[in-house]
Amino acid sequence: MRIMGTILAIALLVIVALFAFGVFSYSCNDETGGGQPETSSSKEKNIRAYNIEQEKDLAKKRTPCDTIALQEYIIDSYPAGTYLVEFDRTYTYNIPKSAVIYYRGAQNKNYIFAVIAKSKEGERYVEKKNVIGFESSFINLDSTKLGTAFFYLTLFTCDNNNFEKLWESEAPIHGGFNSMKIKKWKKQNIMYVELNYEDGIISGHRNYNFFLIDGIEKEPHLMETYLGIVHKRTLADVNKDKFPDYYEYRFLEDSLRITELDSIPFYWSEKKQLYITDRNSRWFRKY
Repeated sequence: MRIMGTILAIALLVIVALFAFGVFSYSCNDETGGGQPETSSSKEKNIRAYNIEQEKDLAKKRTPCDTIALQEYIIDSYPAGTYLVEFDRTYTYNIPKSAVIYYRGAQNKNYIFAVIAKSKEGERYVEKKNVIGFESSFINLDSTKLGTAFFYLTLFTCDNNNFEKLWESEAPIHGGFNSMKIKKWKKQNIMYVELNYEDGIISGHRNYNFFLIDGIEKEPHLMETYLGIVHKRTLADVNKDKFPDYYEYRFLEDSLRITELDSIPFYWSEKKQLYITDRNSRWFRKY
């Protein structure tokens, strides 16, 4: 009888544990208001809306189409887990600034370049602090525990807080965001936007360059450059057309030294929609 009683007690504990686990699992993935902010869409949006209200209270001066208005637009128009990214802090106590550049175009039109991170569907929502800076660059090795971020350079126009998205173009990387700059390719007099990412894996950085080949309102052309200890790719004008090209370098390394061995010219093929080289027909790159 004692043995039977013990078995029944254990079985009851197992049932209670399974029931508790089931309830816990349900609450963590509840999209209607339960669970944690990293898995609950309503809680995640409520917290961000509250933070924006605090920013409004602290803002000394507001202007139409400012970054606070853009953040509100993103909360209202995008799925939960979508964020306006911030620049990496230069110093520990710097106030973080949103990754936004305002650009005045023709006819005094107001353009806004913004870097937006979207969380991968089915995973926990990413947090901005986990995708910015050097330490976050290692998230590319195993990004699922903290969520997976998809970065997009997005162009908006805005008039009196009415935002319109013209295009968005993905940067194929999941962490390490550092900065954004508008630059000009002097060879062809073409403006481009450079997104700089720190990359601890190559001990250097990567630049995703969005060239505005057909004007600011058309989707840009993506071309990547990078620099690491034994990794290097530099902007070039190989075949003298409107598309940017690059040299990809090879290195020879041993325990004593690192030597630059060769540079291979890659150029854009409009027919194949790939970067190719005359060195080897089997070598190609997407960007």
